[in-house]
Order: sequence, then structure tokens, then C-alpha cells
Amino acid sequence: MKARAFSYFRARTIDEALAAHAGAGDEARFIAGGQSLVPALALRLQAPTILIDINHVDELRGIRREGDRLRIGALTRHREMLTEPLIAEFAPLLRAAAPFVAHPAIRNRGTLGGSVALADPASEFPAMVLALDAEIEIAGPSGRRIVKADEFFIDLFETALAPGELLVAIRVPLFRSNQRIAFDELARRRGDYALVGCGMIATFDQHRIADIRIALFSVGNLPMRAISTEAALVGSRLDAERIAAAQTALGQDLAPAESDDVPAAMRMHLARVLLGRVLGRLGEAA
Repeated sequence: MKARAFSYFRARTIDEALAAHAGAGDEARFIAGGQSLVPALALRLQAPTILIDINHVDELRGIRREGDRLRIGALTRHREMLTEPLIAEFAPLLRAAAPFVAHPAIRNRGTLGGSVALADPASEFPAMVLALDAEIEIAGPSGRRIVKADEFFIDLFETALAPGELLVAIRVPLFRSNQRIAFDELARRRGDYALVGCGMIATFDQHRIADIRIALFSVGNLPMRAISTEAALVGSRLDAERIAAAQTALGQDLAPAESDDVPAAMRMHLARVLLGRVLGRLGEAA
């Protein structure tokens, strides 16, 4: 199949992009890397009348420190997660997840903003943004606003982005010396969507966990915080007994749906196995 005919507009500023979208209403789509949108166009799952190219909007680029946060522009490519020193220093969980994102050709074009805005529940970066307690910077017809990651992901491919709004940047708290991260996923083949994935960031008070955020993906309709599991770990040392308790608590956080590919019980089992593996790595790093 081929995409339906559409018009094309290259925006140079955020205001131009928003104005073009307002003029076309629900029939417009923003495009940057296009790694998800272009296949959807080819299959006619989406058929906008106009594509608004935001690749040349300078304000959507760049990675910089802003106070106690790292601001990552929406047009930051996946490959930059592997090469940018500021990511390695201040957002290492994104760096740890990046090699697992698809294949090099995809990482060369795909953007962080596009991945987060799409909110694919099987994708690495939306879940890691959730684990990092990030803020999502959004521009729209009514102005700018900030949405916490905990409130951004609503349901399957549904986010807090309103029609006509544009994701501008991701703002993550700066990584600190008393924090540790760990990430891993299970997939049939490297580059495939994960059967289950898990990333976490923990703050330690000497050898005890003072705070921890755990996010999983490919386990439901959206990236999932493991809140009960986190509660089972706070204030404790990461020994074998505590990890086993966390694996048990995971049953309160997840309820995978049945699917033709992976039965719910199998996905839950894999999630517990992966959680134990990632917590073990976190303990070693601490």
C-alpha cells in the first residue's frame, strides 16, 4: 500500500508549526524522525491531509543543564543517547536503555520526543522517562505547560498531549553521586520489541535504599510504575531476601493481559525474573 496524498509544510519555529496545525485541525500530523508515523501512513492507518515537518525547528534541539534538571530537546535522536556526554553524566538510565532501541538505522532517525509522544507501551524511552521522574514540556495554542511523567501516560497510545500540542522537551533531574541505575530487557532477538523490560533509579543512604523508582514496559497498555515493589525496597539493603520480597510484591503492580504471543502467566514470570536480575545489578553497582 501507499500513503494517501497529503500536503507538506516545513516549519522553522514552534509558532509556525502550531499555526499550521491549527489551520488544518485534526487532519494534520507533526513529523520528525517518522519511524512510527511513516509506516502508519504507508498502511493507511493514518491519513492526514498535511504533514508538518518540525525537523528544522532549532528550539526543539539541544541538550543542556537548567538548574537541577537536564533539558533534552524533543528532536534529540536516539543515537545521541549513546554519544552525548551530558546524557552519560546526568541521565545514565537513558544511556543504558539506548542500545536496546531497535537497530542503528532506527536510532539514527528516531527522536526522543517522538518516542515519548507516541507512548508505545513496548518502547524503552517512555518507561525510562517515567522511572526518572521527568517533566514533559509542551507547547500549544494556549501557551506552554509542564506535565509530570507520572501524569503524562494515560492509556494505550494516549497521553496528556491535547490536539494541536507539540512536545518540546524532556526535563530530567540531574543524576547524583548517591544514586545508581540499572536496566535490562528480555526479547526473542536483539532489536525486537521486548517481551518485558525494566529500568530503575535508586537513591542510597550508605547501603540502604532511601528512594527508588522502577518502571516496566511491554507489560500493559502503558509504561508501568511498580509502586508496591518500590515500597517493599525502601529502607532496606538489597540482599537476596529483599529481592525475593520485591519479586513477590510485583504481583500487586502488574496484571498482564492474555495475548496470542505470550500468555499472561508467562509474561508475569518473565517480569519477576527480570526484576530480580536488574535489582541484583543495582546492588552490585551500589
